[in-house]
Amino acid sequence: MSLSPEVIQGILLPFAGTTFGAACVFLLRGTLHRQVQRIFTGFAAGVMVAASVWSLLIPALDQAAASGQPAFVPAVIGFWIGILFLLFLDHVIPHLHLNSTKTEGPAVGLSRTIKLVLAVILHNIPEGMAVGVVYAGLATGHATISGAAALSLSLGIAIQNFPEGAIISLPLRAEGVGRLKSFVYGVLSGVVEPVSAVAMIAAIQYLLPFLPYFLSFAAGAMLYVVVEELIPEMSEGEHSNIGTLAFATGFTLMMALDVMLG
Repeated sequence: MSLSPEVIQGILLPFAGTTFGAACVFLLRGTLHRQVQRIFTGFAAGVMVAASVWSLLIPALDQAAASGQPAFVPAVIGFWIGILFLLFLDHVIPHLHLNSTKTEGPAVGLSRTIKLVLAVILHNIPEGMAVGVVYAGLATGHATISGAAALSLSLGIAIQNFPEGAIISLPLRAEGVGRLKSFVYGVLSGVVEPVSAVAMIAAIQYLLPFLPYFLSFAAGAMLYVVVEELIPEMSEGEHSNIGTLAFATGFTLMMALDVMLG
């Protein structure tokens, strides 16, 4: 399947968001205040939840219903495969969450910096897959996926990737890593998104009848990241409602984008 300019733009938008966010290391000094981290993490979680529902699960249900099968079957199966896939990656990829000192996954001799980057890569994988599967559906002419709907998903993820890029580069700079190196690590954490998107687009032409399963798979993977990583990071430490408000902001923004453009 050839990649049209529209598809290329769509799969690169989230990566651009990460890159611009990582570039904050050249403009800001010090690390992110804990409340700012809560805002960024909560906002990202809200965007991902809304995208999972309006951009992935609802189109999966619509496509399954149009094919004459029970609409919930592909949604349930694909969703659970996505959950289990991320659970598997969570156990086999060594990573370290922000504000944590305990490594998750296998014990290997990687630096703290690399483990922090791997933690972000882990939850960028389903985001890239989500963009890829939606644009694959668009490219194959599925009526339930419009160009505007695909763009809204890509744009929403790009918006929430901006703070994610900053969350990587600024803490690394605060730990003594050089500005340029911190920026590069932030950018590298987002490279997996266009790679995952292209992989999904390449695979979908052979698995087109299973598109509802792939859409639900991406939704399950994204929601795993939200519940396993983002919400705990948003809520840890001294109690604050700021993360919840940021979540609601991200959710309503992504919902509005999808409904308005879709």
